[in-house]
Amino acid sequence: MRCHKRNKMKSYTLLLAGVILSASAHAQSNGQPTDENEIRKAIFHNDSLFWQAYNQCDIERMATFLTDDMEFYHDRGGPIYTLEKFKENLRTGMCGRVERLRREPIAETVKVFPMNNYGALISGEHIFYVNDGKKETPDGYGKFAQLWKFENNEWKMSRVLSYDHGPAPYVNKRQEIPVTGKILKQYEGQYVSKGGLITVNTELNSLKLSSANFQITIYPETQNKFFAKDRDLQFEFLLDKDKKMKVVVYEKGNVVEEINRKQMK
Repeated sequence: MRCHKRNKMKSYTLLLAGVILSASAHAQSNGQPTDENEIRKAIFHNDSLFWQAYNQCDIERMATFLTDDMEFYHDRGGPIYTLEKFKENLRTGMCGRVERLRREPIAETVKVFPMNNYGALISGEHIFYVNDGKKETPDGYGKFAQLWKFENNEWKMSRVLSYDHGPAPYVNKRQEIPVTGKILKQYEGQYVSKGGLITVNTELNSLKLSSANFQITIYPETQNKFFAKDRDLQFEFLLDKDKKMKVVVYEKGNVVEEINRKQMK
């Protein structure tokens, strides 16, 4: 009896092994590599070349990494079908502007997933920068998923999804310096802005700005220039020609407002 059960189990095991081997053979019928590390290496390599061409607005080079029947889905711009329409969109859109976009992946988010009998999927997050010929600034953030097809011994993208777009996350690179309490105290008071009164108070080695609508803490990078850590904002405290205190507000390096301290009666 035990021998019969053992033989029966053996036959099941052999049958299961045969099914798995058969499925595996079928799964790779397109001739794609079977080693997952090899697949990932190939996708990362080809993907990097595609984005190099993108950053240079080399449309014809980009096209060599795309199938003729490719489909592009964008959460803001909508779908684009076929390679020719995609190229035309690039010519009249992104690559037709004076400003240039540069894409940079957030490396730790990028992953590759082999897709049997088709190719592989690469997904992750990236940031875009815009260059107006004078300086480069962060322009936006998004997520991506790209389906790569292995066919005729080549890797090409057949489906591209670009979604969850929003502002680029701010990364503060300014350095805080220590300043004396006496210096901080001279900036305290109420200031009149377009949005109403702003109160400035001392808080440790920083200044706290508050109004009816917002509150922000700013930190010294010089004796009279302060910065926010979560946004690209700077506040420069200056004396005007009448020796009255004012604050020049900068956003992304550009002056957006000048506010004057309210005079005590």
